[in-house]
Amino acid sequence: MESVKISSHLERRMEARSWSQAKVAITMDRSLDPSFFPGNHWLYFSMYLFTFLVGLPLNLVALVIFARKLQRRPVAVDVLLLNLTLSDLLLLLFLPFRMVEAASSMHWRLPFIFCPLTKFLFFTTIYLTSLFLTAVSIERYLSVAYPLWYKARPRLRQAGLVSGACWLLATGHCSVVFITEFSGNSSHSTCYLDFEEEQLAILLPVRLEMAVVLFGIPLLITSFCYSRLVCILRRGASHRRKRVAGLVTATMLNFLICFGPYNISHVVGYLQNKSPVWRNYVLLLSTLNSCVDPLVYYFSSSGFQADFQRLLQRLPGIWGFWRQESCLKLKKNEEGQPQELSNVENR
Repeated sequence: MESVKISSHLERRMEARSWSQAKVAITMDRSLDPSFFPGNHWLYFSMYLFTFLVGLPLNLVALVIFARKLQRRPVAVDVLLLNLTLSDLLLLLFLPFRMVEAASSMHWRLPFIFCPLTKFLFFTTIYLTSLFLTAVSIERYLSVAYPLWYKARPRLRQAGLVSGACWLLATGHCSVVFITEFSGNSSHSTCYLDFEEEQLAILLPVRLEMAVVLFGIPLLITSFCYSRLVCILRRGASHRRKRVAGLVTATMLNFLICFGPYNISHVVGYLQNKSPVWRNYVLLLSTLNSCVDPLVYYFSSSGFQADFQRLLQRLPGIWGFWRQESCLKLKKNEEGQPQELSNVENR
């Protein structure tokens, strides 16, 4: 009787071991099979490269302009926009890691620690953009609706506190990336693409909360502020109305095109109890926000427009000076060559 119990216990252990081995093998097969990732990975590489080449110089220029503006005359909205610029630059500096991933057919060839770090920074910058755009919309509404009260208060300290709160709120929510990646038994051959049931049980509710708290509520606040702003300035100066129209258009483009589909995938994933397949596509739209944000900078401040236009006017002068210097060097080289040849002949 005891031998029968021992043999049945051994059979159950063997079955459990074979099932775990089969599960690991299935995971490995999915990670090695390029069909596990929907879409062409070169499309992702091209989008990341385009965002990097376009967004990096624009945000570097914005960083220089805001730094100078804060030195000359610090304003609360410039503090918020400077933080938004730093957020975009953080995304762009780590974007080459995602290019390497895309070039490797979405397999993770780099040290694994960079996987949760790059994803964490990527998702954090997405929600930092929505939070900072909301804060900018509040500042713009207050400056127009209550101009005397607003001008009497610099609000620099409040802008700094709001910026810190935005960073804490976004990083706190997006830290779920580290929890998810280190809680599963994944083979680490892919990065944040394939999830187990235990990981989804943690991830899906947090995603739903982020869609509501970090996107839905900011969208409602921003829509209210800018709708009121448009109504107030409806009879104002035409140049100011054009600037506000550009600001509203760029902001809504960020919310509805870049971030809307991505956050809808959170709601759909929670209802379906799985990560939607098309979520990877809408993430590409979210990547473009670092190229759209400079439009927000341009239309948010007349001072930024003036500094940006001065910089553009200086570029032809810099280019002409560089061409003049290169031509002088070329002439000196051409004049020096006959003398050298004559010296060689005399020898």
